[in-house]
Amino acid sequence: MTDLPLVAILRGLRPDAAEAVGFALVEAGFRIIEVPLNSPEPFRSIEILAKAMPADVLVGAGTVLSPELADGVKDVGGKLIVMPHADTDVIRRAKEHRMLCAPGVATPTEAFAALKAGADAIKIFPAEAIPPAVVKAWRAVLPKETIVLPVGGIKPDNMKPYVDAGADGFGLGSALFTPAMSVEEIGRNARAFASAWKDLRAS
Repeated sequence: MTDLPLVAILRGLRPDAAEAVGFALVEAGFRIIEVPLNSPEPFRSIEILAKAMPADVLVGAGTVLSPELADGVKDVGGKLIVMPHADTDVIRRAKEHRMLCAPGVATPTEAFAALKAGADAIKIFPAEAIPPAVVKAWRAVLPKETIVLPVGGIKPDNMKPYVDAGADGFGLGSALFTPAMSVEEIGRNARAFASAWKDLRAS
C-alpha cells in the first residue's frame, strides 16, 4: 500500500493469461492483484500468480462469498480476501488464516461491523453510488487508521476528488483490465493509473 495502493481487479482472467498479465502489472508498479472467484478457473489463476509474482506482490481473491471459499484461496497460496459485502464470517475466517481482508461496505454500519470483525481495510462499493462527499463524512467518524478503498467506476481522471475526501487507494476494474484486452493495453492502462496516482501524491 505504501508506494502504489491500487488493487488490480482481474475479473474474467483466464489461467493461460495470468502470468503475462501479472508481470505487465508488476512492471507498471502494481503490488496488489485480485482475481474474482467468478472468473474462469480462478483458483488456478491465483495459484499461478502466487507462484510467479515477486515476493512483494500480494495475490488473492475477490468475490469471496463464504468461509469455505476463503479456505480454498489459502490452499492455493492466496493471501488476500476481498468481497462485495461485509460478511463477518468470511472476515473472521480470513483472519484465522492470517490473510488480509477487505470487505465491501456501503454504509457506516457495515463499515464498523467489518472493522470489529477484523477487516484490514474497507472497500467502498460501489463507488459510483458513494460520492466523495459521503466518503469525507465517513472519514470524520471512522477510526483514523482505517484504510479506505473506493471501488467501482474508478478511472485515472476521477481519483482526485476521492483522495481529497480521504481515500487511501482504489480498486480498479474494467478501466484497467478486461479479458478482451491485450497484455500491451493492460500495461498501458496500468502505467496510466500509476502515473495518475504519483501525480496526485506529488500535488
